[in-house]
Amino acid sequence: MTITTKRILKKSMSWAGLFFFALACYMIYRQLHNYEFGQVTKALTDIPINNLLLACLASFFGYVALSLYDWLSLKYIGKKLSAWKWILAGFIGFSISNNAGHAIISGGTFRYRVYTRWRLRANEIVKLVTFSGFTYLWACLALVILGYCLTPNHAFGSGGALSHTLTLITVIMAVLGLLGYFGAIIFYKKPIIIKGIKFPMPSFKMGLAQVFIGGADILLASLVLYFVLIPFVPIHFSVFIGVFLIAQVLGVFSQVPGGLGVFEGLFVYIIPGEHNKVYILGALIAYRIIYYLLPLIISGIVLLIYENYLGRQFRKRRLKIS
Repeated sequence: MTITTKRILKKSMSWAGLFFFALACYMIYRQLHNYEFGQVTKALTDIPINNLLLACLASFFGYVALSLYDWLSLKYIGKKLSAWKWILAGFIGFSISNNAGHAIISGGTFRYRVYTRWRLRANEIVKLVTFSGFTYLWACLALVILGYCLTPNHAFGSGGALSHTLTLITVIMAVLGLLGYFGAIIFYKKPIIIKGIKFPMPSFKMGLAQVFIGGADILLASLVLYFVLIPFVPIHFSVFIGVFLIAQVLGVFSQVPGGLGVFEGLFVYIIPGEHNKVYILGALIAYRIIYYLLPLIISGIVLLIYENYLGRQFRKRRLKIS
């Protein structure tokens, strides 16, 4: 691939994010242009306190599951760190990448900063971040299959031959992806080498752990939205999770930071049934605050405290030396 081609691809990816964000904003506008701002505010404040507390609890356990990505990735590269270290790296890393998008760059930059302090080498951090990314991918594939099995045929309307064909192709690709991965784990024992970095195949047990931890993370994230949505939209969870997965996965691959606008636009567009869209938007705003904004604020405070602590320790060591 020539340098010119690489530059064109990088620019295309950058503009793609802006395009999908603009498209998503237009979709939301078309769905909600008849409602006033006061109606949206009322929909947000009408969410029962109990549901908000349940959503906050689901968000807390969701970030616990996200931290386990780092724990499992450390096991993959054969490193052992204190629990507080991988919890700190996982919580802050994912609270950044969830909001900023481009998880490998945004969350990976923070992880590089802290893990180098904890004596991990650069190639080990690359393997850790890559393994973490694939954990999310395999979990998505597993949940796509599970969602297809659980969701009733009428969940997305009657549709047509093209709709059913695309759905079937998506599920078949998910099945083949998982079968290919676990087949490689069982039968292909050689490490995969990418730009001089060796990625050994994980054990079958570790592959299952990837699917379980990643699946738990996505399910808990979906519960945050589900708890604030069900007071207004009586939707069965098996139907809801299918809508959530489609909107979230496409939001992630849109290259828009946090899938902002893309996730909301798709969710409002594809959720089955006739509902008051303003209440759906209110629930989506609450979901953004609880699962994205609050963890980012908390992680920022924790990071400031941690950096201040390191600064004090460094000054004490200098005073002892002098």
